[in-house]
Amino acid sequence: MDEQKAKKKGFSVKWIVILALIVLAGVTSFYMVSATEQAVVTRFGKYIKTVGAGPHLKLPFGIDKHYNVPVTVELTKQYGFRTTKAGRNNEYRNNITEESTMLTGDLNLVEVEWTIYYRINDPVKWLFNVKERENTIDDVSRSVISTLIGDRSIQNVLSNARIPISEAGITMMNETFDKIGLGIVVTNIQFQNIIAPEGVRDSFIDVTKAMQEMESSINEGKEAYNNEIPKAEGEAKRQEQIAEGYATERINQAKGDVARFNSVYEEYKRSPRVTKERIYLETMEEIFSDETKPTILDSELKNVVPFKDLNEGGKN
Repeated sequence: MDEQKAKKKGFSVKWIVILALIVLAGVTSFYMVSATEQAVVTRFGKYIKTVGAGPHLKLPFGIDKHYNVPVTVELTKQYGFRTTKAGRNNEYRNNITEESTMLTGDLNLVEVEWTIYYRINDPVKWLFNVKERENTIDDVSRSVISTLIGDRSIQNVLSNARIPISEAGITMMNETFDKIGLGIVVTNIQFQNIIAPEGVRDSFIDVTKAMQEMESSINEGKEAYNNEIPKAEGEAKRQEQIAEGYATERINQAKGDVARFNSVYEEYKRSPRVTKERIYLETMEEIFSDETKPTILDSELKNVVPFKDLNEGGKN
């Protein structure tokens, strides 16, 4: 009787173990990947594939392992400050850190606070190429920004250098990360503050204001220049066209006079006497056609004497 109970007990334990193994196999064979992730799958520690969003199966009991990596989420890292909660209302406050202090190209100190935004574009490289991933990002970010600040004067850094530094920083960081094979791409660098140290901050604020006013005056001058120059060019073009029109008119008139003279000359060669009489009569007609201007003739009617009316203008 005891032997029979022992057999039944052993049989029950066996099925319990089998059932537990089946459940464990099922649990370790199934995994989910969210819409923002990709999963890197390894077998005995060796990479075999990368899969996208959705439910997936793998070999159980740790033979296959999966690592979900966020590939569409924009990640951030802050430098020069840390955002923390403070106060009763848990308000966010930025605390400046030591890494914010940098040296400019003209040996002045500035406090720089910035945030980098990046995405993981190669989950395999991200997982396996670099061991200290976060520290590597920090080192590259600080090195690049420090280099770009050190290439500029403090006035340039404080006035209008944020966009050029940001654009150059994105390029330099991505080139470095590509060489390292980190598997990320920097999408943006945003500067929270670029300010002078507290002891000389007011003086540099005044300098920055003066530079901004100078820039504003230059822009106003350029605007006035751009407004007036087209007007002057238009007026010059108009005067040029008027002159060209007058020149054309005078040339055409001269050509007409020449043609008329040549025509009269041809007639004169054929009949000199008749031509002379016709010219004389046309001239006399022109003289006597204006009744308002008196004319004096000599006694022999051989010539016309010019006459100036002394009463012209209404005087008697």
